[in-house]
Amino acid sequence: MKSSLVGQLIMTGVPGKELDAKTAQLFRRVQSGAFILFGRNLENAAQLRKLIDDLRDVSEIEPIITVDQEGGRVSRLRRIGSEPPNAQQLRKKDNVNLIRRHGDITGRLLRLFGFNLDLCPVLDISFNDEAENSLRGRCYGRTVEEVIRNAGAFNEAMREQGIASCGKHFPGYSAATSDAHYQLPRIDRTREELDQNELAVFRQFVNDVDSMMICHGWYPCFETEKTPASLSRRVITDLLRGEFGFNGLAMTDDLDMGAILTGYTLEDTIRLAVMAGNDLVMFCHRIPEIENVRRILGTVPADQIDRALASVARFKKNLTPPDEFSESAFQKVDREVCDLRVDVLGEERAKLRDAQSRPVSPVEMF
Repeated sequence: MKSSLVGQLIMTGVPGKELDAKTAQLFRRVQSGAFILFGRNLENAAQLRKLIDDLRDVSEIEPIITVDQEGGRVSRLRRIGSEPPNAQQLRKKDNVNLIRRHGDITGRLLRLFGFNLDLCPVLDISFNDEAENSLRGRCYGRTVEEVIRNAGAFNEAMREQGIASCGKHFPGYSAATSDAHYQLPRIDRTREELDQNELAVFRQFVNDVDSMMICHGWYPCFETEKTPASLSRRVITDLLRGEFGFNGLAMTDDLDMGAILTGYTLEDTIRLAVMAGNDLVMFCHRIPEIENVRRILGTVPADQIDRALASVARFKKNLTPPDEFSESAFQKVDREVCDLRVDVLGEERAKLRDAQSRPVSPVEMF
C-alpha cells in the first residue's frame, strides 16, 4: 500500500471564498485527490478561477475539481451568473437539441473556471414530480426511455467539451419517500422492479459516464440489515462492478448527510465505504476532519486502498486542462445560459422566476 497517497481517496469541500493559510497548510498535508465547491465558495468569476488555481497549486498530483452544476436550483454557478433550466423544464419542452445545447454550454462554462468533473447527470426516474425526496425538478424523465434519451444527450455534449460526468444516484433514488440529507430512506423495491426501472437506466450508462455516485438509501432487496447503498459491498462491488461491469470511478454521496451521521462513527464510515468498493469518500462540510479521515484510511486493508488508488489514477489520466480564463469569455458563455433559459421557459416566465424568492432546500443551501 502506498500510504503516502491515501489522501487521494478523499473528496473534500473548501471552507471559504479564498484559500487562507491554515486551510492551504491542511490541504498540503493531506493531499486530497478531489475538491468539491459550493455556493459558499463563490463571489465572482475571477475570484472563483483564482480559488481553483490555488487548489491546484497546493496539490502535488493534479486534483479532481468538481461541482454540482445540473440546472435550476442545483446550479452552484448561479451565484455568479445566470441560472440554467433544470432537467424537468428541459424534459417538458420535448426537444433533445435544447438538452444537448445545455450540456455543451455547461461543459464550456466549467472548463473556463478550471473544473474537470461535473456531478451529473441525474439518472433517477421521476415517479412523482412532487415527491419530497430532494429530486424535485432534477429528473430527465418519467420513464426509462425518456431518462436515457435526455440524460444521454446532456452527458454526451458535456463530455465532448472535456468535462467528466457522474451518474447519480446509484442504484436509483426515485422511490425514496424521505430525504437522505436528514435520515436514511428505506426503499422497498424488489430486485425485479429495480431491474425494470431504475437499474435499466444505470445499466445503459455504465460505459458512458466517467464516474458513479452511490446514494445513501437502504434497499432491503440487497441488504436485509439496515445499510446505506453507499456502504454496501453487495451494491457497489457485486452489482455495479461485478454484474454491470462498471470500470469508472465510484464515489460516495456526501458522508456529512444525516443518513450517515445518525448511524455511523467516522471510523466505521470510512472503513465500510472503502471496503464496499468506493474509490472516493466525500466530505463536503466537516473539512477539519480530513486529516483524521486520512489517518483512518491508513488502517484500511492494503488491497482495498491499492484498488481505490488505481481507480483514481486511471480517472485522472483522462482529465482535461482548464481553458484560459477571461471576464469577457465568462460573460459570453453566461449570455448563452441566459438565452437557453429564455428558449426553454419563455422570456416572461424566465424573468418572473428570477424575481421570485423561495425557501432554500438542503441540496442548495451550501
